[in-house]
Amino acid sequence: MLNFVRAAALAGSLIVAACSQATPEATPLAGDWSLDSKSSRLSYVSVKAGDIAESNRFTRVSGSVSASGAAALEIDLASVSTGVDIRNERMREVLFNVAQNPVATVTTQLDPKAFEGLAIGASVLQEIEATVSLKGIETSVFAEVEATRIANDRVLVATTDPIILDANSFDLAEGLEQLRGLAGLPSISTAVPVTFSLVFER
Repeated sequence: MLNFVRAAALAGSLIVAACSQATPEATPLAGDWSLDSKSSRLSYVSVKAGDIAESNRFTRVSGSVSASGAAALEIDLASVSTGVDIRNERMREVLFNVAQNPVATVTTQLDPKAFEGLAIGASVLQEIEATVSLKGIETSVFAEVEATRIANDRVLVATTDPIILDANSFDLAEGLEQLRGLAGLPSISTAVPVTFSLVFER
């Protein structure tokens, strides 16, 4: 009987140890982070002819968040993807003029204390103010984002609602008018809803 009790106690100890190894306690969210571009997505919706909406995205995005909370995102404008080759070409050359304006940037300052105690699987909402720079023009945008710790060293940051950008704020109205004429459209909206789902790795 004594041997059975000892065996049961040993088995219990091994199970506890195995469980502890399988689910280690998460470490604080400190340190420097870089964007996992393959797991991230930055999309926008264009609206033409009044009510025809089309989803588009940028396929090359890089970024980082420093230990102090300084966050930066760089968008390769030549990577715009609309699903139509000729439209991609017109976006690059007519709207963005990537030869002179190859990238757009987004910068913001986060409060590291708001995230440092986040457990794996837990989320936190954060209001942010960011500076968007495009074609040499900077403008401030406000957004609510949700940060979810999906692993010890991985965090997913996503918009809770679309961020509405105005093309007029970045001197893109003339380019949009040229695109409208080339495509033979009655209108292209200057209001552009933007969403993102960004994965950062420590």
